[in-house]
Amino acid sequence: MKPARSKRNIEHPHSWSQLKNGQWVSETIQMRLDEWCPKLFGYHLLKLGGLSCELASSNCNIQHQVHMDIENSLHTVIADSYELPFLEKSIDAVILSHQLDYCNDPHRLLREVDRVLIDDGCVIITGFNPVSWIGMSRLLPWRKNNLPWSGRMFTPNRIKDWLGLLNYQVLTCDQYAVFPIYKYRAMWTWLESSMGHWASSFGCLYFIVAKKRTYPLQPIKPHWRFKRRFYPVGLNYRVEDSGKYHSTSCDTSSESH
Repeated sequence: MKPARSKRNIEHPHSWSQLKNGQWVSETIQMRLDEWCPKLFGYHLLKLGGLSCELASSNCNIQHQVHMDIENSLHTVIADSYELPFLEKSIDAVILSHQLDYCNDPHRLLREVDRVLIDDGCVIITGFNPVSWIGMSRLLPWRKNNLPWSGRMFTPNRIKDWLGLLNYQVLTCDQYAVFPIYKYRAMWTWLESSMGHWASSFGCLYFIVAKKRTYPLQPIKPHWRFKRRFYPVGLNYRVEDSGKYHSTSCDTSSESH
């Protein structure tokens, strides 16, 4: 397994037009994003990277949306993705569209996103699957230095492992587009569906939604305590029977009559 951190310079796309068939890729992501946007709640949404900025999120319940990129004209904030200019736990949701594929240090990027994300906040991650048609195409020498094959593709299971180490719960992981053929797309989609669930492991694209979970380091002790048991006590009293007094005893219990 190749290390996550890379020392080589990786060309970073800032628009879907820079990727081959990028328009089709963005449309497939948009379909899934439209389904999840109404489920996001909070005050601040961060779209990290130019590819994320170009995705529409008008149906999202989060009104204040920050677009962060260096070159894309849709940006509202210009900053380094490794040093986000936000306070800790100040962002409610983050969209990372194909950012890990073209990142030199994905671990550092995820830790920085985790720093600014609130507890129970959501992160949406998309990317290319190396175990797929597009991933295998990187082996061709005339493609490995061109977008999108020049990126460092990671398997969805590896992304989920990283999220698990950061204490995230994966809500969904959708792998699709087994056949990245754009003509007669309806026919290829039908063929992919007929192959069953096992074929999704070889999908060219993945769409992951995860929620940040925070648990206390020590269990919180309950404030209630067991009530002290009430033991019966013997009492002496006298009863009158035919002019004679007898000493006897009775027990009282905790039951009230």
